[in-house]
Amino acid sequence: MTSFRIANVLTLTILVLSSAGAANAETPNPIDRAWEVTWSRFYREDTHLFYDYLTRYEDGNSLSHLPTAEEVQRQFPNECGYGTGMEDCMISAGVMLSMIIDRYEVTKEESLRQRAYHVFKGIQLCATAYGDKGFLARGVCHEDLKSIYMNSSRDQYTHAVHGLWHYANSPLCSEDTLQEIRVIVAAIANRMIRNVTAENDYDLLRADGSRDTRGISRMWNVKGHEAARLPMIYAAAWDITGKPSYHELWRHYIADAVKQSFAVESGQPTYAFLQMQISLDLLWQMEPDPQLKQQMHEVMTTVAQRCADRATAAERRAKQLDLTRLCTDWRTGEGISSTGSYRPIWYCIRESGEAALAQLVANASLSESQQQTLRQSIERLDYDRVSSNGIFFLQAAYWKSKIPREMGLGKTFGRSGL
Repeated sequence: MTSFRIANVLTLTILVLSSAGAANAETPNPIDRAWEVTWSRFYREDTHLFYDYLTRYEDGNSLSHLPTAEEVQRQFPNECGYGTGMEDCMISAGVMLSMIIDRYEVTKEESLRQRAYHVFKGIQLCATAYGDKGFLARGVCHEDLKSIYMNSSRDQYTHAVHGLWHYANSPLCSEDTLQEIRVIVAAIANRMIRNVTAENDYDLLRADGSRDTRGISRMWNVKGHEAARLPMIYAAAWDITGKPSYHELWRHYIADAVKQSFAVESGQPTYAFLQMQISLDLLWQMEPDPQLKQQMHEVMTTVAQRCADRATAAERRAKQLDLTRLCTDWRTGEGISSTGSYRPIWYCIRESGEAALAQLVANASLSESQQQTLRQSIERLDYDRVSSNGIFFLQAAYWKSKIPREMGLGKTFGRSGL
């Protein structure tokens, strides 16, 4: 009888362990599920672009809210496409491209080569659809692959150029694609030279050549967190093309930009801190002057410390929010309006990724508590029911966290030359 009982217990134990193992085998890794959802729901193959939010959870029908060609052509609801879901396509492209490169460094997945190229094609579309050389549209309408909102922003340029620079210096970029990147980045830099002048109040200008009345395209005489954007673009252009005039402009602006960067307001949104960090990161990687390099390090360290607090605060808020909620169609509902109830959900997810990523740009690794915060931010989400493009930023932070990098021991960039 005793032997029988022991046998039964052993059998039951084996069954339980087998069931647990099967369950674990069937449960996808959250970061893998985030990757799958990113491509199946937030991405369109015709535009090669990633969009801001979902209004449905069905694959193939999740982006039904995107504006029509007619709506875009009449600049409805506004000249930036704010709220439509295609206002931040270039920000997302830059984040995704850098993330794919980091992921490749960790995993060496050959399939990432094609993924990176798809993201690049989206940036290329936004850089060429309108026909005004150097203008980078926020996104391009999926119906005709040419209609755009006339007003871009320095934020779109910042992320896109940063992503292109990383791609150009990565093993995922072919020589043919590198030549295409050179054309795009040179056109952007040349537009800066033409338009970012005292006569235009350093405004990059809209696609139609008119002034940006919102002030979001001004590239110089800006706030501290924006000061490094212009020299960053010139530095990237020089590194990618080897053209001496871009080098001269980089060196003309860099010292003043670093000085201004020390005067960054603590109340800036986290996305502004991230854009500041990636601008300084590119400049830091390329800077030959040890003193300027050290100053940039000091600024980035200060910003990283602020972003640790932002990550902790976002994690606290996440516990009080319904992170499975869908966004409503901007035509009939509140969309992601700053006064609506959905935006705090949408941005909480995104801010968690932004805050972690901003720290990782400046540091070799996250602190133990910040690692836990990032892990909780990733694992808390139900990826079958998440509607915020914040999952792009969470993945970017995750993969960058797998690549320890000490300040002072960064990679050597410089794949320039015509």
